[in-house]
Amino acid sequence: MNRRTAIKQSALVAMLGLTDIRSLFAATATTGRGKEVRGFHRFMLGKLELTVVTDGHILMKPVQPNFAPGIAAAKVEQVLKDNFASRSEVDLGINILLVRSADKLIMIDSGCGSNFGKDSGWLIQNLANAGIKATEITDVVISHAHPDHIGGLTDQDGKVVFPNADIYLSRIEHDFWMSPSPDFSRSKLKDEALKKLVVEVARKNILAIRPHLHLVDDGEEILDCIKMQLAAGHTPGHCIIHVFSGAERLCHIADLVHSAVLVIEHPEWGFEGDTDFDLAVKSRKTVMEALAASRTTIFSYHLPWPGIGHVRRKGEGLEWVQQPSALPYP
Repeated sequence: MNRRTAIKQSALVAMLGLTDIRSLFAATATTGRGKEVRGFHRFMLGKLELTVVTDGHILMKPVQPNFAPGIAAAKVEQVLKDNFASRSEVDLGINILLVRSADKLIMIDSGCGSNFGKDSGWLIQNLANAGIKATEITDVVISHAHPDHIGGLTDQDGKVVFPNADIYLSRIEHDFWMSPSPDFSRSKLKDEALKKLVVEVARKNILAIRPHLHLVDDGEEILDCIKMQLAAGHTPGHCIIHVFSGAERLCHIADLVHSAVLVIEHPEWGFEGDTDFDLAVKSRKTVMEALAASRTTIFSYHLPWPGIGHVRRKGEGLEWVQQPSALPYP
C-alpha cells in the first residue's frame, strides 16, 4: 500500500465510522518522515501505562431487533437520522485495553479469537504492532464470558493463547456458564443457534484456562490497580472494571453499552443480547448516571476507536462525549 492509497482509505474509514485499523495502520503504511504508522493508542493514567489495540469490529444488521427491540421503528430511525448514524446497521468496535504497571502487563478481555470471521480476531497481530508478545501478558481480566470477550483466550485448535497469564473472572459469571442449563428466559434474544454458540465458547475457554483461573467477587480489588464492580444484566456476572493509580481513575464499562445513540441516550431501549433485559436497563442507568455525576473517564469496549470519553447530561438524559485522539504516529 502506497502513501496516497493509505490516506484515501483512512479518509473513507473515518467517514464510515469503521474501526478497520489493522488494514490501514499496520506495517506497510508510512508517514512523510519514513516512519511506520502504528495501530494502537498509548497514554498514561498516573503511574500506569495504558495501551489500546483493536481486535477488529462486528457489524450488526439490521439495527432492530438487535437494538431497541419492541420500540417503534419510525422512532428509532428518526433518532439515528438526527444523529447522522446509519439506519441499516451498527458497527461495534472491539477495543482491547492493556495496563502496564511496574511488574505486570494486564489485558482486559481477549477479543473474538477465531469465532466471528475475518473482521475480528486481530488482537495478536495488533499486540505485535504495539511491541507486545502474547507470552508477556501476565494477567487477563475478563469482564464477562461472551464470545467477543473470552473467545481470544484460545486459538482455533483450543490451545491457550496467553500461556503465562493468570485469568480473572467473576464467580457469578463462571457459575452461570458452567451450570447445566444457563437461563436465558429474561432475554429478548430468540436465535437458539446463537445462544448455543455463546454457551459453547464460554465453556470451552473456561475449561481451557482452568489451571490459571481465579474467581473474583463484586467489589474485589486485584493486581494493585483494578477493582471489579458487578453490573449485572448483560450477563449475570457482567462486571465493569475500575483502573486506578493514585487519585486517577478510568472505568472500563465492558458491555454496559453498545451504541452511544441508542443505549446511552435511550438506555431503556436496551440490547437484544442482554441475558436479563430489564436488569441490564437498570444497571445501565445506575452506572452511567454515576459516571456522569463523577465526570469519570470512561473506556468503552464497543464504541468508536479508541473508545475513550465521558458521559454528560443532555436534557433529562445523557450523551457520549468522545475524547479526541490524534492518529497514533510513533
